[in-house]
Amino acid sequence: MIRFDLVTLSGTKVSDNVFEVVLPTPDGSIAVFLNHMPLISLASPGVISVRRKAGDPDTRMEHYATNGGVIEISHNIVRVLVDEADSESEINEQETKKAHDAAKHLRGQAKDDVSLEHAQSLVDRQAIRLRVSELRRRKRS
Repeated sequence: MIRFDLVTLSGTKVSDNVFEVVLPTPDGSIAVFLNHMPLISLASPGVISVRRKAGDPDTRMEHYATNGGVIEISHNIVRVLVDEADSESEINEQETKKAHDAAKHLRGQAKDDVSLEHAQSLVDRQAIRLRVSELRRRKRS
């Protein structure tokens, strides 16, 4: 087992022993298992997925929407530091769809590069949250 710590600005979100953690990085997703080589990397905005036990199917994985941060892997400890991370149970799909639509509208109304970049980051954040919501729906099926 590896130790997985997901730490946000508001505190520790997850701190537990797990079998596998899948992390979004600038070079693509990486899966971390026992005895992974030491690594420090950026965490890209995306979905962090956690498999608690070796025999758990993909449908039992837990998912977290994150806006990026920093990853540190050392001595079977995976520490991810992010501004925020939302678990499946914290995401209301209807509210997230509304926020996604509002962000796209804001992006369409952007008058300068700064406004456009801000709006695009909101669109991306809500899209990641929608992805986690979709993964949750698939679990239930």
